[in-house]
Amino acid sequence: MRRTLISVITFCSLACSGIGWAAPLKDPLLERLVGNWVLRGTIARKQTTHDVVTEWFLDHQYLRLHEVSRDKDDKGHPLYEAVVLIGWDEVALEYQCLWLDSTGGGGLTAQGIAQGKRSGDSIPFLFRERDGTISFNNTFSYDKTNDSWSWQMDNVRNGKAVPFGRVKLTRQ
Repeated sequence: MRRTLISVITFCSLACSGIGWAAPLKDPLLERLVGNWVLRGTIARKQTTHDVVTEWFLDHQYLRLHEVSRDKDDKGHPLYEAVVLIGWDEVALEYQCLWLDSTGGGGLTAQGIAQGKRSGDSIPFLFRERDGTISFNNTFSYDKTNDSWSWQMDNVRNGKAVPFGRVKLTRQ
């Protein structure tokens, strides 16, 4: 029994050493998104206010945003809630964004993961259909002057952007 346990531990140690652990993600732009925020603006033609908490997790590999609407339903639950994960794809040299929210399931598909290449202090996260066409664009833009973020959200139909939301995040 002891010999078996030692063999298993040795195997696992060797297997893990061959994997090569990634270094923590050091990204000055994403670092500016860490903290507590109030999101205000228009989504789907309605004024809204959400609380957003953003933090690094899993050894600083991913940024997690937890967004919760201040508006409640008749049971006292938030009208909207999302968990957003942002990471870095070292091979493609682009950001990845997984957006899971309370509007319905289906986020754990290829269409639920957006890619984005940084442009200045902005990251346009592009969500695609199965055929590769862009279906939604959520551009995160940082404003150094006010230490704030804006999100410009557009549905994309027949290659044209249709405004869905315009919000600003300010520190709480």
